[in-house]
Amino acid sequence: DATSGAELLTLKGHISYVYGVAFSPDGKWLASAGNDGTVKVWDATSGAESLTLKGHTSAVTSVAFSPDGKRLASASMDQTVKVWDATSGAELLTLKGHTSFVMSVAFSPDGKRLASASDDQTVKVWDATSGAESLTLKGHSNWVFSVAFGLDGKRLASASLDGTVKLWDATSGAESITLKGHTRRVESVAFSPDGKRLASASLDGTVKLWGATSGAEPLTLKGHTQPV
Repeated sequence: DATSGAELLTLKGHISYVYGVAFSPDGKWLASAGNDGTVKVWDATSGAESLTLKGHTSAVTSVAFSPDGKRLASASMDQTVKVWDATSGAELLTLKGHTSFVMSVAFSPDGKRLASASDDQTVKVWDATSGAESLTLKGHSNWVFSVAFGLDGKRLASASLDGTVKLWDATSGAESITLKGHTRRVESVAFSPDGKRLASASLDGTVKLWGATSGAEPLTLKGHTQPV
């Protein structure tokens, strides 16, 4: 319960680490990414396991629902991204092109594109219908752990082991801003709902909030005593 902090459900079924979770847009379903190589879809009210998606040959690191809730994307250490039918569990696409672990995946707001972040130091943008690779974004000097689309779908943010967050033009692939301030690797990045701010989480124990257009660093949130 996000108000009281009461624990409502514990979902058990994966046989190893769980690396990522995502709610469906309507809030009725929860998807989880497992080190056991599976994606599971759960009823978010009852906690019942609805689907187990098998197809990856290594750990699944990230999951994302499409904006309409009909598809589910998963990123894996098997170097692929898969797209699934979120209702039937059928595998629709396998996206191949990365040369190392894929750590994060995100749908564009219109559901037409997918972005993926990889240990091969790149971010790739794919056509979410055909699976065709449309862009490869190069600029990070180390593994890329997280990727997120902005509200308008025109921008992409990526977080890297190189200690930076980068903002990219999601259409042309041009790098627009490099955000520097963290002293260790950056593990996760997310846009605010209005698209005006960007949050980043780091092994330096802080969360930073940045201006998503200017790159200004207005806040550093301190309090964690371990990596975020």
